[in-house]
Amino acid sequence: MTGLVALNLAPVEVASQARNRRDYLRRPDLGRMLDPAAKRLLEGRGAPSPSCAIVIGDGLSPTAVNVHAVELVRHLLPRLAADGIDTDVVAIASSARVALGDEIGAIIGAKMLVMLIGERPGLSAPDSLGAYLTYGPRIGLTDAERNCVSNIHGKGLTYEEAAFRIGWLVREGLGRRITGVALKDESGGGTSVPAIAQCDKSDT
Repeated sequence: MTGLVALNLAPVEVASQARNRRDYLRRPDLGRMLDPAAKRLLEGRGAPSPSCAIVIGDGLSPTAVNVHAVELVRHLLPRLAADGIDTDVVAIASSARVALGDEIGAIIGAKMLVMLIGERPGLSAPDSLGAYLTYGPRIGLTDAERNCVSNIHGKGLTYEEAAFRIGWLVREGLGRRITGVALKDESGGGTSVPAIAQCDKSDT
């Protein structure tokens, strides 16, 4: 939270319906739905809808979020600003699954949703961060409608590389009004394949 404030952001804290880690692991559906109090908080914002909202969720590796999220946001914001993309909404979500971002984005009316979330430990590193991008977020979307930039950590994708790819996908996604299998990552930061194929789906 402090790190985000230092970036001149005013993050809002929300939570899913998973009350504890046991609920989160045993009931993935609860991690995909907002707690009623969090829903009321977002509904009462009374602020303009952003072009792009960023949600930071603990996911399956809170360590990844604690270590990497702020620095990734620090690298990403200037790229989005250079493309004229406003990021007026940043939320920190606890006990979050990827799809929680869909409900958050729908409530605030975001055109694009960037969900930064801790990936399942053991895939490549215990602190790997993933970024899921969804155009027109709304409840009920599938993973085929998202793009993903994965493996963001010290021995994987660097902050600069990840920010470049995320920024490209956000810009192109907004311009073409699509994300997911219809939007291939042609940023030059990787091969021209759907970025969704690079993410583990066990945390969704």
